[in-house]
Amino acid sequence: MKLENIKKDFPILEDDKIVYLDSGATTQKPLKVINILEEFYKKYNANPHRGAYLLSTEATEIYENTRTKIAKFINAKHREEIIFTKNATESLNLIAYSYGMENIEKDDEIVISIMEHHSNLVTWQKVAEKTGSKLKYMYIDENYEIPDQEIKNRITEKTKIVSITHVSNVLGTLNNLKKIIEYAHQKGSIVVIDAAQSIPHMPIDVQELNADFLVFSGHKMLAPLGIGILYGKKEILNNMNPFLMGGDMIEYVYEQKTTFAPLPNKFEAGTQNVEGVIGLGAAIDYIKEIGYENIQKQEKELMDYARKELSKLDYLELYITPNKENHAGGVISFNIKGVHPHDVASILDSDGVCVRSGNHCAQPLMRFLGIDSTCRASFYFYNTKEDVDKLVKALNKAYNMFNKYINK
Repeated sequence: MKLENIKKDFPILEDDKIVYLDSGATTQKPLKVINILEEFYKKYNANPHRGAYLLSTEATEIYENTRTKIAKFINAKHREEIIFTKNATESLNLIAYSYGMENIEKDDEIVISIMEHHSNLVTWQKVAEKTGSKLKYMYIDENYEIPDQEIKNRITEKTKIVSITHVSNVLGTLNNLKKIIEYAHQKGSIVVIDAAQSIPHMPIDVQELNADFLVFSGHKMLAPLGIGILYGKKEILNNMNPFLMGGDMIEYVYEQKTTFAPLPNKFEAGTQNVEGVIGLGAAIDYIKEIGYENIQKQEKELMDYARKELSKLDYLELYITPNKENHAGGVISFNIKGVHPHDVASILDSDGVCVRSGNHCAQPLMRFLGIDSTCRASFYFYNTKEDVDKLVKALNKAYNMFNKYINK
């Protein structure tokens, strides 16, 4: 599928005054997703699993068929291994509370990387605090990558959980998951993968990876806000207690006792975000229609061009690995030397260029790098080289505006 005119599929991008470079925060939505949400509310709106009438059974069928579609998308062994949540953050919290709190003991170790998003960091801080375990970090080298020796030094026989991002939302570093998972399993550790920044850009096979848990958010891969996925191996999920209590996750309720429903219902309390689930299914269909190979080809050309053009700006500090093979997710973080990122982002916005500025929910990483915040341009397959050119033009404008103050 050719992507030259792909922007026509995204209504918000038809305005050529908008250069959207914040897909790492949330992607724009194609008409295929927008239309299916409208269709659901017009034709199938009912509560799944709750009624014996036709509308409810149709809603249930659509909802559960999407679960099967997602299981196939990531090659899960069982459809029951797919749990619907509201985002990757909730998925990580579910793992932390339902697995971590129950299986981590005093003096055990939890290992994460210094690159983690707060949702994959604060959760494990809480588990360590409550259980008396120790939270350890794998640190990055001068190329913003985790060295092999760091993996071996941090993951030990005391390690019970390794929770790691697939792709850094700040640096775009692509971590070697197979190496980390294999080594962690040798030490008897469970491995959690945060794939929120990777699955929009590359195929993921959970069986090939041998991941114990994997999480991602729909809104970063063309789906609506408020829908996330938790994948977990069936044998592990079966031995976990529910995180949330309420309707539809029970088997029998007595006055003093309750038994829980089997997977996946056990972890899906209350009325779910049905339209979000259906929208995620439509987003997956759209991604499959385009093809990951076309997405990756477009992104490689775009990122090579962006790296080249931004590297020409000697007033920029770039925070990306020099190893192109380990750079993924369409992410480029940068600063204009001597200028606060918020000021830069504001000037860029005046030219319609949308980038994120701040610590990107990664404060420990920022401290490790010796900075407070950055600007971040995050690209997706609907971006073009013209978008890069507009970013460069807007950056030159921002630099010229602040240049006299920088020199002082």
